[in-house]
Amino acid sequence: MANAQKQHKSMRGRIVDMDLLSKKNELTPAVGNARVNARGDELGPGGKIVRKREDIIREYYEQNPNAVRDERGSFGTKAPATKAAAPVEDNKPDEVSSEEQAMLDEMDQEWVEDDDGNFVAKGD
Repeated sequence: MANAQKQHKSMRGRIVDMDLLSKKNELTPAVGNARVNARGDELGPGGKIVRKREDIIREYYEQNPNAVRDERGSFGTKAPATKAAAPVEDNKPDEVSSEEQAMLDEMDQEWVEDDDGNFVAKGD
């Protein structure tokens, strides 16, 4: 189900494209005290990337050689296909509607680091 659409219908009937949201916000710091962004990169002071997600995963598998890797292959890359894959239709719209763009703009707010090292919404 890796190729399944990640579009969901909200309670109000709006279509929410989860792939678009995750791509748009992958560098946004995660909420909480984990000190990572939405992509999984480790963040340091000021929200700067200290270690990339790929380095963290590579280090984990070096320390745990018996760990089972996911179906995408090592380090988040797609494993080579053993059978000829059927072509996948791209059902995503080429453009984002003005309603969807307004929703994304509303969600896209900047984050700043406070004196304690926590990330808070700008203006709070």
